[in-house]
Amino acid sequence: MPLDIQRSPEHLVTVGDADLCVTTFGSWRQPALLLPSTSRLFWENEFCERLAHASRFVLRYDIRDTGRSTAYPTGSPGYALRDLASDIIGLLDVFELPQAHLVGFSVAGWICQLAALDHPDRVSALTLINTRPTSPGPADPDLPDHSDRIKEFLTKTPAPDWSDRTAVIDYCVEQARIRAGTNGFDSQEARHQATRMVDRTTNLTSSLLNLAYVEAGDRWRERLGTLTVPTLVAHGTDDPFFPYGNGEAMVREIPGATLLPLHGIGHELPPTTWDQLLTAMLALQPKSVTDEGAGQGATTA
Repeated sequence: MPLDIQRSPEHLVTVGDADLCVTTFGSWRQPALLLPSTSRLFWENEFCERLAHASRFVLRYDIRDTGRSTAYPTGSPGYALRDLASDIIGLLDVFELPQAHLVGFSVAGWICQLAALDHPDRVSALTLINTRPTSPGPADPDLPDHSDRIKEFLTKTPAPDWSDRTAVIDYCVEQARIRAGTNGFDSQEARHQATRMVDRTTNLTSSLLNLAYVEAGDRWRERLGTLTVPTLVAHGTDDPFFPYGNGEAMVREIPGATLLPLHGIGHELPPTTWDQLLTAMLALQPKSVTDEGAGQGATTA
C-alpha cells in the first residue's frame, strides 16, 4: 500500500556535461540518502517511500548511459568511472546538500566507494550491496570471481538483436534468472521489470554494454582502510556475480564496517530483503541536516 510521502516527478538535472534523471522522495530538510543505479527502476517506489517515511530525503537517479539520463554511442562512453563518482557530488551541489548517505548496489557500489574515498566530507554514511572492492576485469587473487554459470552465460549466450524489443526483454529475463539465488526466481516479476526498463531507456545497447568500456582509473581497494564513515556491507550469500567473499573482504578492510548476510539471495534485491536491509541502513544514523544546511535548488533540463 503506497505511503503518504511527497514524491517529485522524474526530471532531468544538469550536472556538469550530463543530464541525470532524478526522482526525490520526502522533505529536503531531512538527512539525505542518495541511490544511484543502472536503472532508477531498480529502487522501487515503495523502498524509497519507506526511507522517506523514516525521515530521510531520498534522491534516486539513473547514472549516465542508463534510463533517461544522457546516453553515449555504444562502445564509446564519454566518461570514466570517476566521472560517475563526481556526478554524485555534483547532484549534492545542485540540491545544496552538504552530505548524503550513499547506497550502491553492484556497479553503483563502485562509484559510491570512490565518492566516499575522494570526497569524505560529503558522505555521511555508506551502504554497499552485492559489490566488490575492485573495478571491472579479473578479480584479485584473494577474491572470488564470477561463478561458472555467470561466465558461461557471458561467453556463450549470444547477444539479442537489440532492435527486437521482445528478444531484448527475453535476454534480460534470462540474465536475471542466472543471477538469482536459491531463495527462488520470480519469472513474472523479472519480465515485468525488464519490460519497464527496456521501455524507458534512451539507448538500451549502450545501457547494457558501455560500462564494460569505461576507463576504471587507479585501484582503490588499498585505500578502503582510510574510510571513517559508518558503513554497512549487505551481500547475498548466493551471489554468483560478485560472490559473498567480496563482501567479507570489504568488511575486513573498511574500519568498523558491519556485514549483513542476505541468506539465499543472489545478485538481486527482492522485497523479501527490504525489512532487514532498511533496518540496518537506518541504524547507521548519518548526521542530521538542518534547514540552513540544505536547499531546494535544482537546475533542470
